[in-house]
Amino acid sequence: MTIGRLAAAAGVGVETVRFYQRRGLLQTPTRDGGIRRYGSEDLRRLRFIRQAQAAGFTLEEIRELLALDAGNDRAKVRALAQGRIAALDTKIAELRRAQESLRRLSAQCGQGKKGPCPILASFGI
Repeated sequence: MTIGRLAAAAGVGVETVRFYQRRGLLQTPTRDGGIRRYGSEDLRRLRFIRQAQAAGFTLEEIRELLALDAGNDRAKVRALAQGRIAALDTKIAELRRAQESLRRLSAQCGQGKKGPCPILASFGI
């Protein structure tokens, strides 16, 4: 398939494919009759990269996961996943604190008292 078809099949843009190629996450195939042809393995790899990014892995971590894909180092993959889970747990806790703070400030703002809005005041405006 062409780069356009590869990108469409993975739900990304052509520039995203090229970006991953520049970063060394995807191979750039040689030209066949002037056109680069991609196969099912390229599509699988591209989808893997997108799913790993959606899970919050960095491109460097994805590179490491791709390297581990060729081997059987489940312990290393599990360690990377557990590290990602810990980072997500931290982020979720931060988001919950922010959510609670905004709920509290929104309730104060809705009381209709005179003076500056508590939301804006908390942001330093």
